[in-house]
Amino acid sequence: MGFSEIAFDAGVTVLVTGGAGFIGSNLAEALLEKGCAVRVLDDFSTGKRGNIAHLLSDPRFTLIEGDVRDLDVCRSACRGADFVSHQAAWGSVPRSIAYPLLYEQINITGTLNMMQAAREAGVRRFVYASSSSVYGDEPNLPKREDRVGELLSPYALTKRTCEEYGKLYTRLYGLETVGMRYFNVFGRRQDPDGAYAAVIPRFIKQLMAGEAPTINGDGRQSRDFTYIDNVIEANMRAMLAPASACGRVYNIAYGGRVYLNDLYSAIVEELSKLMPLKNTQPVYGPDRAGDIKHSNADISAARSCLGYDPSYSFEDGIRLAIKWYKENLG
Repeated sequence: MGFSEIAFDAGVTVLVTGGAGFIGSNLAEALLEKGCAVRVLDDFSTGKRGNIAHLLSDPRFTLIEGDVRDLDVCRSACRGADFVSHQAAWGSVPRSIAYPLLYEQINITGTLNMMQAAREAGVRRFVYASSSSVYGDEPNLPKREDRVGELLSPYALTKRTCEEYGKLYTRLYGLETVGMRYFNVFGRRQDPDGAYAAVIPRFIKQLMAGEAPTINGDGRQSRDFTYIDNVIEANMRAMLAPASACGRVYNIAYGGRVYLNDLYSAIVEELSKLMPLKNTQPVYGPDRAGDIKHSNADISAARSCLGYDPSYSFEDGIRLAIKWYKENLG
């Protein structure tokens, strides 16, 4: 399913920045399975060594511990790479509101450093992570790449800025770039801990611990929850897509719409099949500042230009994610 038929040329080297993070580690693992040599660049500010511990013994795997804010580190990491998958960033809308200067340095300067280093090294393709947060207050559904509104957070601003740099680096310098607007990615290895943890792993861990999860707002906000293997497929297809696909950004999602109350019910239903739950009544809290109310992606551009065809529905992903957390969180 998903990316089983995707094939890379022999001897290909892929640099994955942020490769010890949730998305990056899953992508690095999948690329190794495809026969690629994989380099991971990570400073472990948010990534976890445990996410890549099982990869360290593979002779085709190289770990570079460093910061994308350091241009020399970026240059060294890019040297000899065929593709760059730039996942390194700080996520979380609320945290960006608390630390806007740090987000500018990591997300904008770090991405610009990587694009420049990739350009100098003659990298064939630079694929980078953006976010559905760039749509801001644009009210229309589904979200379409050519319609964006006023930005609602520093995080969204950093991602929009990186998209503009991506377009410029293709247009001005000939670096083939492809931007990926991720919609609420979830799945194995997503961190359930911390004040800024994503909603799905946080709900799962709290329910497993017998705690009452908090739903921000009234639970009627909706999201296009996207399972991790769909994102892996999108990244691989973006690396191998025709050059005509470059210099653009694409929605990467399943194309569905799930309300938070329904998400919560689905998690309770699936988890209760695996274990007894003590407390399944959620607590409702205040809305989160900077959050988009509704999100649903039009993925037709990614289908037509990248050949992206996501295989994992929200229901498929929830089953797989809950199984993973049950096995790995006890």
